[in-house]
Formats: sequence, structure tokens, C-alpha cells
Amino acid sequence: MSMEGGCTCRTIRYRLNGRPLIVHACHCTWCQRETGTAHALNAMYEAERVEHIAAEPEILDTPSASGKGQKIARCPVCKVAVWSNYPGAGPAVRFVRVGTMDDPNQCPPDVHIFTSSKQHWVTFPPGAKVFAEYYDRRDVWPKEALERWRILREKVKA
Repeated sequence: MSMEGGCTCRTIRYRLNGRPLIVHACHCTWCQRETGTAHALNAMYEAERVEHIAAEPEILDTPSASGKGQKIARCPVCKVAVWSNYPGAGPAVRFVRVGTMDDPNQCPPDVHIFTSSKQHWVTFPPGAKVFAEYYDRRDVWPKEALERWRILREKVKA
């Protein structure tokens, strides 16, 4: 399976190879402010599964709620954010903005996080995985994603 996406002006184009590790809908106030919406929707991919097919984004250091910052990949022309890298996994994992995919319907949220600060009018469908803060990956991720994560962590250590 592969999906494509990019920025508004089409300067940045990427191809995603395979399914994401997980898709987060983050409802923290930091993501609300940063995106200007009720939540951020990010598909987590190993960096090597995100293929650049047109131009390279500019990487901007941005503050974060943790105080550790994040790196946001933006189009140098239209400035749309296409993915982020967070300190926990560094450049090895890209949090791809689902809204930049050509068909974002292929990546609905697997889990809703930091819902303790969600907008009051946001509701969740029956059966949705919802966490007031974060969660233990071993309890939530599919086995295949956990194995990919294990392999990724071993590569990062090497």
C-alpha cells in the first residue's frame, strides 16, 4: 500500500509506503494552538517509509509543550506543515499531517490522546480509543506496528 500527499502549492510531494504505525488525534491545547483546529491528526511513519517525490521541505525548530521542541517540515513556498519530528524518536519517525494526504480518508484516527483538554463540543464515535493523556503503546498498537517499532529502535541505537 502506498499513499501520496503534499502541500497546497504542490511544491512538496511525498509518498508513504505501507500503513502508518499508528494515527493519533491529539487534543492537547498546544496542538490546538499550533494547527488552529480542535486537534492535530498525525500518521506516524518510519522516516524511510516517507519518500520525497518533489522538492525538499524546510525544517524549522519550533517550541513544544514539553520544552524539548520539535522540528516541523514545511513547504518553502506555501509554508504548509507536512510532518513533524519530535525529540523522543528524533528524525527516525515522521508525524505526517493526515490533512496533507491526497486521500486523508485512508488514515482515520486509531486513538484520541490528551482528551482532558479537548474542546467541549468534540464527541467520539462509539468504540473509539480515547485517553485523557497518553497511553502505553504495548496496550494500543497492533502487533505488526510494535514489531516495526522494535526494529526501528534497534536501528536508532546502532
